[in-house]
Amino acid sequence: MVKGGRRLEGEVTVSGSKNSSLPILAATILTQGLNTITSVPDLLDIQTMLRMLRSLNIRAEYSQPHTVRVWVNHYIKHVAPYELVTKMRASFFIIGPLLAKTGFAKIPLPGGCAIGSRPVDIHLKGLQALGADVELEHGFVKVQARKLKGDRILLDFPSVGATETIMMAATLAEGETLIENAAREPEITDLADYLNKCGAQISGAGSEQIKILGVKELKASDHNVIPDRIEAGTLMVAAAISRGNILIKNVNVAHVDSTILKLQQSGVTVEVKGDQVRVKASHRPKAVDIKTQPYPGFPTDMQPQLAALMSLAEGTSVISEGVFENRFMHVHELKRMGADIRLEGQSAIVNGVAKLQGAPVKSRDLRAGAALMLAGLGAEGETLIEDIDRFIERGYEKLDKKLIALGAEIKELRNIAEYEDEDNA
Repeated sequence: MVKGGRRLEGEVTVSGSKNSSLPILAATILTQGLNTITSVPDLLDIQTMLRMLRSLNIRAEYSQPHTVRVWVNHYIKHVAPYELVTKMRASFFIIGPLLAKTGFAKIPLPGGCAIGSRPVDIHLKGLQALGADVELEHGFVKVQARKLKGDRILLDFPSVGATETIMMAATLAEGETLIENAAREPEITDLADYLNKCGAQISGAGSEQIKILGVKELKASDHNVIPDRIEAGTLMVAAAISRGNILIKNVNVAHVDSTILKLQQSGVTVEVKGDQVRVKASHRPKAVDIKTQPYPGFPTDMQPQLAALMSLAEGTSVISEGVFENRFMHVHELKRMGADIRLEGQSAIVNGVAKLQGAPVKSRDLRAGAALMLAGLGAEGETLIEDIDRFIERGYEKLDKKLIALGAEIKELRNIAEYEDEDNA
């Protein structure tokens, strides 16, 4: 339950990147020995990935806060548990490392947030190009190859997941692999940095062309995960929507350029100094148009949060979704709070209103849940957000506690009856 109307002030530190940690933890399968990965956020998704590694006979655990140790010393199992892969889409990342390390993998088709089809066919085409036999049966994917061989792979779309899957598998393939039209996200560069520390030979990560020269083996290594750019952006919007003044620490500013630019265009003050960003706002934002694109364009994972801010802006903004086809599920919930939004295909026309009203709403995907929490901060009255454990807590480390420390009034309720009791009090 979020009680709106509180101006957020103070300092907050961004956690390590969830979207870097998950593929890096999957990539430890490729190594031999003890890996120590630091700045790993303590999230439900991370716990699911650790359970996945343990199910494969790999020892993986938090040894201290934000530090995960992964020991790869024993026989690795080939089959991933159905309940883990269907719970979290990122579990599918293990398919490339398992195939490269053992020659065989059997993985259920993935689940996760329902923000579009996000097919895995690009991943599988890439593995086939490396010489793998791919078979689909009864909701499972079976891939096998005696030895992967490097090849030139042109991606139909710069998919982050497919780029990471192919890059991981190619590290142990024979010869050279060239990924064309590769995704350029910072998380891909972070994964490549980790793999290179382990002995991989990867160049070009962060560009449209990635070259991987296969090696015979990878040795375990230590690695510090980059800051979470989506959490940083979400905290920036929290400052703007509450008309607050927040100093956000541990930010890789280059990774959040597009979010900073949109906030500045909307009239929000953003001051950058090293790895710290101060965000200040005292008035309603001005409407700005947004179009999500693959990196370095505006990130789709920040679109719902900006939609919440634009719902309170002066004027009309057009938000166009260019990555996922079903990423406007938050719109119906924002409208319950009084937002004036009209959907036209893959665009949302947002006519800013002077105020939002608190209401019961439902979190329907990870970033939509964060957007509703932000909307609650900027609304009058109380906003009840359901299903935070299924979504918000999967992707943000203690977001509610960080906002509370900045002055937000947020209370976690065990069930809907508590909300009704407080409402009747």
